[in-house]
Amino acid sequence: MTLNIRGYAAQTATTPLAPHDFIRRDPREDDVVIDILYCGVCHSDIHQARDEWGGSIFPMVPGHEIIGKVSRVGSKVTTFKVGDMVGVGCMVDSCQHCASCAEGLEQYCDEGATWTYNGRDRRDGMPTYGGYSERIVVSDKFVVRIPEKLDPKTAAPLLCAGITTYSPLRHWKVGPGTKVAVVGLGGLGHMGLKFAKAMGAEVALFTRTPGKEAEARRLGADQVILSTDPAQMKAVANHFDIVLDTVPNAHDLNPYVATLKRDGTHILVGLLGPLEPPVHSVPLLMKRRTVVGSAIGGIAETQEMLDFCAEKGITCDTETIAIEQINTAYDRMLKSDVHYRFVIDMASL
Repeated sequence: MTLNIRGYAAQTATTPLAPHDFIRRDPREDDVVIDILYCGVCHSDIHQARDEWGGSIFPMVPGHEIIGKVSRVGSKVTTFKVGDMVGVGCMVDSCQHCASCAEGLEQYCDEGATWTYNGRDRRDGMPTYGGYSERIVVSDKFVVRIPEKLDPKTAAPLLCAGITTYSPLRHWKVGPGTKVAVVGLGGLGHMGLKFAKAMGAEVALFTRTPGKEAEARRLGADQVILSTDPAQMKAVANHFDIVLDTVPNAHDLNPYVATLKRDGTHILVGLLGPLEPPVHSVPLLMKRRTVVGSAIGGIAETQEMLDFCAEKGITCDTETIAIEQINTAYDRMLKSDVHYRFVIDMASL
């Protein structure tokens, strides 16, 4: 039974998103069919819809922060039932047999994960289409359960912005006594502040914009540092264990590296592309500091993150929009005019 689906798509890299009908694959025995209620809007949706990273497949239905209710399950699905509130993040499949997949790190699959949209199904080769649509079909291994305590609407961005910041903080063992600084106060940055604080760390925000102190403290920051002020930067030299860098464009890492303790770690989660200017090696060598990257999180860790959010009362700060406002939302995101994540109410479709 082929599923005829309504959604919104980019037909080319230069055309606005518009209504688009398309076909999803026949549900397989291990599939979950999900009626989509909400879909978060990620900055990467813009990059891919406008082919700014290259390799975009058109027509493209973006969206990888998906919340919905199960409407059907395949004959071999035992972990979900009709009516369950579930989520789908950035991936819908992986090879399932490499070392990374075996460790629950599907995002680092040796053969490459199958992305929720702008990818190709590894079994039939069909393009994958995302959450700016009424329904999605996903392998049960890539579906997560939304805890009852979480508001489904504000939970949607946790499936990308949330896990992207949670995973590295967990991996580098942030906890009481850890000093963490977050660079940038956007969709990722505001979640980084909330998670680091909830994990018991001492938390700071680096920002280039004066006047963000009250907002940063509301989100969990104990300190706000104006990164354009040399005196403030000098005052935190050799201070932090972790710098979580959420800035999505090329910027100078060297001033932030200087704020790391010996053995401190600068984690890149926002930047895709070359480092400009280059990182100077002497401050790395002389203090055994590291500059690393981290990509989203595996499925088990995403479930762990959702459960942590339910336990700690953590949500994403969101603004709800109708699907017909998506092109305006893209324009506003490029002007940083969102607090902090747009979420599409798919009932508007």
